[in-house]
Amino acid sequence: MMARLIGRKYETGLLKEALDNDKSELIAIYGRRRVGKTFLVREIFKNELVFEVTGLYKGSMNDQLKSFVKEISKRTKHTIPAPPTWMEAFAALENYLDGLKGEEKKIIFIDEFPWIATARSKFLIAFENFWNRYCTKRNDLIVVICGSAASYMIQKIIRNKGGLHNRISRQIRLLPFNLNETAQFLKSRGISYTHYDITQVYMAMGGIPHYLEKLQKGLSVAQNIDKLCFEKDGILRNEFDLLYASLFDDSEKHLALIKVLAASNKGIIRQELIEKSGIPSGGDFSIKLEELMESGFVSEYPYYGKKKKLTLYRLSDEYSKFYLKFIQNNRNSGPGTWQRLHKSPSYISWAGFSFETLCLKHISQIKKALRIDAIYSTNSSWFNENAQVDLLIDRDDNIMNLCEMKFYNASFAIDKNYYLNLKNKIAALQQEANTHKNIFLTMVTTFGVTDNAYNRELVQNTIELDSLFSD
Repeated sequence: MMARLIGRKYETGLLKEALDNDKSELIAIYGRRRVGKTFLVREIFKNELVFEVTGLYKGSMNDQLKSFVKEISKRTKHTIPAPPTWMEAFAALENYLDGLKGEEKKIIFIDEFPWIATARSKFLIAFENFWNRYCTKRNDLIVVICGSAASYMIQKIIRNKGGLHNRISRQIRLLPFNLNETAQFLKSRGISYTHYDITQVYMAMGGIPHYLEKLQKGLSVAQNIDKLCFEKDGILRNEFDLLYASLFDDSEKHLALIKVLAASNKGIIRQELIEKSGIPSGGDFSIKLEELMESGFVSEYPYYGKKKKLTLYRLSDEYSKFYLKFIQNNRNSGPGTWQRLHKSPSYISWAGFSFETLCLKHISQIKKALRIDAIYSTNSSWFNENAQVDLLIDRDDNIMNLCEMKFYNASFAIDKNYYLNLKNKIAALQQEANTHKNIFLTMVTTFGVTDNAYNRELVQNTIELDSLFSD
């Protein structure tokens, strides 16, 4: 997928620590489809991998067993017939491992673990037995289990109440690249885009390595998006349906939530999400929403003052938002579709809201640009009937940064109407928050803010797009 590993510093550190540990470890890695989980494991453990098998999507138990023992046969150079049970399959794996010499760490990698655990297969029981009875008696094994199906990984592995309870030594939730990592990735592939162009790519497909690697050198952003999203063989043209079906059981309910959230640019509260999705309040709704958040598709933003009922939920997956807004109804519009659409008023509106979501994923970079990353602060949203603040940074040094985020292809000019809107917003926040802190209006824009009387009076801080690309 990549010539070298980009970013992933924290995750790399965790995995390398396991290599230096003096005992066996069980590591769980999960994250949405195409985010780079498999590449990460193979890259970090490429010299220590002694067994690797990948679950077959919708494969039968017999299919999975054949695949499992085929890997053992390949490693041992002795053909092993597919056994009838998983207990026997793991016994064959144990025999293979017993024959490996040396005290160095040995990696057993089971990818797409949930797909192997077919109904009534008793795979999980056999795996629990393998770990508890065999692996824990050794100190040279690292078993990595990986899965895109967040519902399974969270409920059956990380929160397991049976044989794997408290057995996971490390867990990694792998998220998409941020802007900095995306820029590094594209550079590694010889693609030279400006930060503005990279941002346009990011707003359409997010920081998903598998999507980004399909961008073609020598094409403009509009040409590449056309090719990937609107042409008949574009990989993102039909990715949406595959994405959710492969990640979640009962994905229709997840999609119902996603579609409601996609229609709300500023986010909605839980009760409104329940009503509009038609999913009754209760355990099932909570589980589905949590699975979407754990997979990185949905984010929650607490309301100022920790009013839980006013917590906002936003669709934070760029590709899903882009698909539902543009691809779904324009897949058969012919060549040049995006080159036409990206000049339309609907694009301008979409880009503005998408940029806000992007900024909310880069709050640490915003704080770094403000030089407040060493000051304790909390992030929240705030709104009333007439105004909304998507990012409010409440600091311990008597300051609140009210962040306004604007995506524009030139310096952004504050006109009279927007000036009055901002004045009213600041006054309403000051009154309803009942705070004596200074409220600093902070503009986060692509190319800065035009110097005029309105800007000089109201704006305390300006942050430009380049700052969002910092580490």
